[in-house]
Amino acid sequence: MSTPRDPGRRVPRPARPRGETPRSGSGASRPARPGTRRPGPRPARDAARSRPARPGGPARGGRAQPLRLGSPRPRLRLISLALTLVMLAFVIRLLQVQAVDADAYAAKANINRYVPVRLAAERGTITDRSGIALATTVDAYDITAAPDLLTPGTARIDDAPRQAAELLAPILGAKRSDLEHKLSANPKSKYVVLARQQTPQVWNQIKDLKQALADKAEQTGGVNVLAGVNREAHSRRVYPNGELAAGILGFVDAQGKGAGGIERQLDGKLAGKDGKRVYAQSGGRQVPTADVDEQPAVPGSDVELTIDRDIQWAAQRAISEQVAESKADRGYVVVQDTRTGQILALANAPGFDPGDVSAADSATLGNAALSDAYEPGSVSKVMSMAAVLEEGAARWDTRVEVPNRLPRADRAFADDIDHPTWYLTLNGVLAKSSNIGTILATEQLGDSQPRANRVLYSYLRKFGIGQYTGLGFPGESRGILARPGEWSASQQYTIPFGQGLSLNAVQATSVYSTIANGGERIEPSLVRGTRGPDGRFTAAPAPERTRVVSRQTARTLATMLESVVDDNEGTGTKAKISGYRVAGKTGTSNRVDPKTGRYHGYTASFAGFAPADQPRLTVYCAVQNPTSGSYFGGQVCGPVYKQVMEFALKTLRVPPSGKEPARLPVSYSPGS
Repeated sequence: MSTPRDPGRRVPRPARPRGETPRSGSGASRPARPGTRRPGPRPARDAARSRPARPGGPARGGRAQPLRLGSPRPRLRLISLALTLVMLAFVIRLLQVQAVDADAYAAKANINRYVPVRLAAERGTITDRSGIALATTVDAYDITAAPDLLTPGTARIDDAPRQAAELLAPILGAKRSDLEHKLSANPKSKYVVLARQQTPQVWNQIKDLKQALADKAEQTGGVNVLAGVNREAHSRRVYPNGELAAGILGFVDAQGKGAGGIERQLDGKLAGKDGKRVYAQSGGRQVPTADVDEQPAVPGSDVELTIDRDIQWAAQRAISEQVAESKADRGYVVVQDTRTGQILALANAPGFDPGDVSAADSATLGNAALSDAYEPGSVSKVMSMAAVLEEGAARWDTRVEVPNRLPRADRAFADDIDHPTWYLTLNGVLAKSSNIGTILATEQLGDSQPRANRVLYSYLRKFGIGQYTGLGFPGESRGILARPGEWSASQQYTIPFGQGLSLNAVQATSVYSTIANGGERIEPSLVRGTRGPDGRFTAAPAPERTRVVSRQTARTLATMLESVVDDNEGTGTKAKISGYRVAGKTGTSNRVDPKTGRYHGYTASFAGFAPADQPRLTVYCAVQNPTSGSYFGGQVCGPVYKQVMEFALKTLRVPPSGKEPARLPVSYSPGS
């Protein structure tokens, strides 16, 4: 029976006869299994049925095939993967910028944005005791730059340092090469000082040029090579009185810090505390809407000295004229209030201008009245006499026979002039400044020479010899006073008349102020107090007081010192002041040359106080190595003492003496 064929059903191919080779294929076929039929090739019409119908015509067999589209899922997966990778890259970069490297990127962003500026504190004023300015300040600027803003990477040009240097050199008065070196030496630096202590006019020129370059850069898209140039406000130190009191005031260095004198000693109080201001800038100009972080500066305190400007002027003029007239190396004058220990004048010659230290001789810098240590000579005899009187070894009227020569140790001692045997009272020994008489008197201080040496040494120490004065002044010398066990055979006889020990001018002044103050030593002082930024005045600590000798001994010594000036046989007659009783002592000592360490030349000096009956002031003068005219203390320094003391007494309106001096006997007649 035959079965109707289903059009959609595959009909098996008829089997090939055995031994028949297929028309095409992969080779010989395997033999058919028993009971099975090998499929044959499809009929041609079956192949034609499987092809799609031609466009515009019906499909063969009368039925159209459906259009099959590709699945969208692979393409969507590919697009999603790409978007995910892009978003992942953004996330990773965001984490890097905001988390991992946040600080680094913030620092890069701030390189050209935030500018720190130091706000310099105004330095305090130094005044005299009346409030007259001796050292003050005016506006000045340090011109600074940020070299890191001039690198090729930041400035976008290769020669930004050179261009900036060319623009600034004529304004600052500096060499272009020097400025270029400063701007390019350390490219990573954010700060370098190009010039210090410039006037406001100089900064205004730079500021105008900087603004012009900024405007041009904004219009043309160019580069402002001065964008990193800035200024730091400072207070330039000026000294209205020139050389007056320069040795006391000192000076400041290029950074505005104290480098000498009171400027250095009290730098911490005068300097104040600098502040800081940080602002945002763009193109070299401040961004007005950005925040500004500012720590204000604290001004320094004003310092009030004990100095009287007028008395200082008189002292400085007198010693300058005498040093010039004597063709001496240098000289100094000290004026001290005997009641308080306050120094009213401390003058040196030659001096210097503290406002122009570069033009000064280095040997004149400092304060020689405190730094020079020298052998005082006969002005030191007042301490020997104080010890003799206080110890009761002699009285003012004790008779002393003074030969022309006195053999002691390895030499024969003499006075400044040859003379026959003098018959002097102890008062006369001081009035005539006898070295031999002083040796004979101090030998009475002990039952042996070593004992006498120890007693004398103790009094010298009480008077402040070999110790600092208490001023705390920079460069001060404390002098030289060896212990008595170290005195040589000759020193134990030369120290009583002022050779073999050394002191400074303020120490010598203090000795005479001690006698004038009734035997009580008051530590010298130069500073009355300070006035802070709030206007509050703080007085200096009270000076230390030390009893050296009794009031009686001091009164006796004061009367004896009057004989030096008032008696015709005294050595200090040129120091007389009309209307005032004067007590003083001359000094002429061999001088040790500081360059060679050998004796060469002399030190001429005079020390005294007035009025002798009611002491108010002590004046001390010393001239080193006078080479023209006399070298004796009474001749060289006596007139200086008179000139300065007379001026000071009138300035302070000290009334004249009311009584005549006692005029103690200087000599006696042998056999009487």
